[in-house]
Order: sequence, then structure tokens, then C-alpha cells
Amino acid sequence: MAKKSAGILMYRFDGSDVEVLIAHPGGPYWATKDDGAWSIPKGIVEADEDPKTTARREFIEEIGPDPGDPEIALGEVKMRGGKIVAAWAIEGDLDPADLDSDVIEIEFPWRSGRKIQFAEIDRVMWAKPQVARKKLNQAQGALVDRLLKVLGLGG
Repeated sequence: MAKKSAGILMYRFDGSDVEVLIAHPGGPYWATKDDGAWSIPKGIVEADEDPKTTARREFIEEIGPDPGDPEIALGEVKMRGGKIVAAWAIEGDLDPADLDSDVIEIEFPWRSGRKIQFAEIDRVMWAKPQVARKKLNQAQGALVDRLLKVLGLGG
């Protein structure tokens, strides 16, 4: 059975345009990757957890502030590796400089026995839809299109 993740796509209005908040994963693997490497804040849904609750918890763990209860269901997308991502959107505004991501620890280099620590998310940015689609993992770009459709901005 495919793993399931849940996340939140925060958005804000910039005049008549909309921007979405996207996150870049931390760590050595992602350090030099940009286009196609960004994601919405998301994480694995635990066996006894409601996906919407997961989405909110993961946003807090990866970004910092509590976004509130997400209002707009964006449905699911299937990642290339088979993982299913359920997403919700919420209007909000936060300063990327206030990023307060959890620190994680992994073995690196793999099988070396050496542990390193780094922020799960190393940076976030507000992006116009066309930029977000380029930066986001390809499957997650559909979430931006769904949001625009719900907001009546095309898609």
C-alpha cells in the first residue's frame, strides 16, 4: 500500500495576484537541487491520524507558526514514487525569515555511521503560480492549479 502524506498550501493575495508558500527540504541531498525539488509543507499520515490533522501538524513542525484549520480541500496527487499526497489550502501570511523548522538527524554519508543534523526545511518562499509550478515537485504543481480554480483565478 502506498504511503500517504498530507500537507498545506498556504496562499496570500498580492494585489490582484496570488502567491503560494513553498518549502525547500534541508540536508545534503537537496542542497544543490532547486527546480522540481521544492514541496508544500507535508508529512506522513500516522495510522491513527486524520490527514487534515497531519497537514496542520506538519506545517507547524516544518515551518513554525500554526496556520489554523485549512479551509480548502485540494484533493490528492500521486508522486512519481507512488506516495499519495492529500492537500488543503489556507490563506495566510508569514515572513519567510521567521522559518522555524524542526531539526532532524540522519546518517550521512549513508552507511558511514556518522550522524548529521539539519533543518527539515532550510528555506521557504512566496511564489507566483508560474514560479511555484517550476520549483515544486512536478506532481504537486497540480495543487497550485486546483487552488487557482477554487479561487476563480483560472488554472
